[in-house]
Amino acid sequence: MNIKKYIGDGPFYKMVLMIAVPIMVQNGVSNFVNLLDNLMIGRLGTNSLSGVAISNQIMFVYYLLVFGAAAGVGIFTAQYYGMGDDEGVRYTFRFKLIINVVLTLLAGCFLFFAAETLVGFFLKGEGSPADAAETLKIGTEYMRIMIIGLVPVAITNAYSGTLRDTGQTRVPMVASLIAIFVNLIGNFLLIYGLLGLPALGAKGAAIATVFSRFVELGVLAIYTGTHSAQHRFIIGAFKSLLVPGNLAGKFLLKSLPLMANEALWALGQTTMNQCYSYRSLSAVASINISSTLWNLLGVAFLAMGESVGIVVGQILGSGDIEKAKDHARKMRAFTVACGILFGLIMIAVAPIFPKLYNTTEDVRHLATLILIVQGALMPAFSYTHASYFTIRCGGNTLITFIFDSCFAWIISVPIAFCLSRFTQVGVLQMMIIVLSLEIIKCIIGGIMVRSGIWARNIVKNVS
Repeated sequence: MNIKKYIGDGPFYKMVLMIAVPIMVQNGVSNFVNLLDNLMIGRLGTNSLSGVAISNQIMFVYYLLVFGAAAGVGIFTAQYYGMGDDEGVRYTFRFKLIINVVLTLLAGCFLFFAAETLVGFFLKGEGSPADAAETLKIGTEYMRIMIIGLVPVAITNAYSGTLRDTGQTRVPMVASLIAIFVNLIGNFLLIYGLLGLPALGAKGAAIATVFSRFVELGVLAIYTGTHSAQHRFIIGAFKSLLVPGNLAGKFLLKSLPLMANEALWALGQTTMNQCYSYRSLSAVASINISSTLWNLLGVAFLAMGESVGIVVGQILGSGDIEKAKDHARKMRAFTVACGILFGLIMIAVAPIFPKLYNTTEDVRHLATLILIVQGALMPAFSYTHASYFTIRCGGNTLITFIFDSCFAWIISVPIAFCLSRFTQVGVLQMMIIVLSLEIIKCIIGGIMVRSGIWARNIVKNVS
């Protein structure tokens, strides 16, 4: 094997990091504040921690649904930008706005009325009925407040997604950092009732988060509108919401598989977490603790995955297929290297991190063991993540759907369900078995990527 073909030169890594680092910083700071949120809510007790964790897990499905809708169109955005077609980028921006708002209205109504039932699905395991009732109340109240923030999330996604797809990752980062700062201050004031404000607990955290999301939208809208010379897609973007029928159809055809993929994948993760909680209510808190650190340390490989989609997508739009394949190969290798590094860090801090939470020793011990397992498998998740974006950037959304969510529902979810219902296997053993299935997915992803079927220009003949 010629290892040199997996390693780039200095200018290559400089170009990649200029795109990836702002995404890493944005996601890293966001997840760090989520960590502080968890710690602050965790100081209120295990029930508050579990209630908020369950609500966020359920709403995670919505976030990925909107992400998938915009991401499908984003494939066109990156390639239009690569060939210098401002009008094409403008149409993709409009389409993102329309589809995101429609999805948000539907999801918001459903989540509001089904909140109590959905949270209750996670409270079937062994534990105190009184604790389960309190967790249900906290989780339901938290979710119904968070629903208000879905509208700015939808519109922000259209703005930030379009800016990222055109190579501008710094501005979404700055907008997110401002919103994060607002959210953090709001949490301190409203969770504990500082400066004479009422102590609202988990509800205060939800209010602070919603307010910060309106702030983030305001920053992005103002910046983009006042820098139209650099971001020409915004010129005339709101004169109408017209998207030519033939383009809307093509956008929708690419978006639907990704919408279905993201929604089904998120539902799969939610279902697997419900399977873990079926064994014990304490698993909910342990998984929330471990996932908080996973999200924080996973920013490197997650940002690299997004960068693959942006960089390789733009190259495909310019028509240089061989260059796209070369960059994709080197970026996948770099992504795995990030996974190895941060996986080792996760294993190193696993015995320490759970001690920051005000919860039982059993919850802390289980969280520590889960973190060690996740850290060991982070390189595998890094490879599959980079493979996912490589396949997706060429417009193969149906293959992406099969690779990602079909794998989850055909293999991972049934195994987790059977282990939780028909065996006495413990939570940790269940997670080891289910998470280790990612190795199989690595093999499938490697075969798909090496085939080269993903490497194609999809906007050359679109008008």
